[in-house]
Amino acid sequence: MSRATADYDYMSFDDFEEFLADKPKNERWELIGGRVVKMMVGARWEHNYIIQNLASGIRERLRAAGSPCRTLTETFYLKERELNASLLPDVLVHCGPLPPGATSVQSPVVLVEVMSNGTEARDRMAKWHVYQRLPSLMHYVLVVQDRAHIETLDRIGGVWRGLQVIDGLDAILPLPGIGVEVPLADIYRDVLDPA
Repeated sequence: MSRATADYDYMSFDDFEEFLADKPKNERWELIGGRVVKMMVGARWEHNYIIQNLASGIRERLRAAGSPCRTLTETFYLKERELNASLLPDVLVHCGPLPPGATSVQSPVVLVEVMSNGTEARDRMAKWHVYQRLPSLMHYVLVVQDRAHIETLDRIGGVWRGLQVIDGLDAILPLPGIGVEVPLADIYRDVLDPA
């Protein structure tokens, strides 16, 4: 492993995989474009509720539509060797079967990050730099915790369109790539008081 700066370690995907096997069980690590990042362990309850609400909201709608797509949450890896990436998105949607015992995917169609003050810059910049290069990805969703505000980047016809802003509990998060819409009122249920 080579040290590129005083703050971050850089390593290859294969070295990171070996490193993960020896990390302490109470720590979470990601490889973002070759940079090793220690993840926060123990998030705010609002973060957890939003992840649960969004994952279950998408999952229920996919099942109702008979879709082969399913949701996975923050302990399931997205791994892509060519991009030097081993990431733990808050919610991901994968379409198609998974082999028994799988702990990662390479081809998500939707990725969601619930942003905090500590992760917002990384979610907007470093992760987006990796995520946009995934050929399968159709939607990247950034969720704000403290107000009903969601931003999406959507790939339509193979081209990423500009940032879309969705505001307010009366609004709806559209995910046309998987045929799903989720009301923000459902996403922020038990987190934001509608009164």
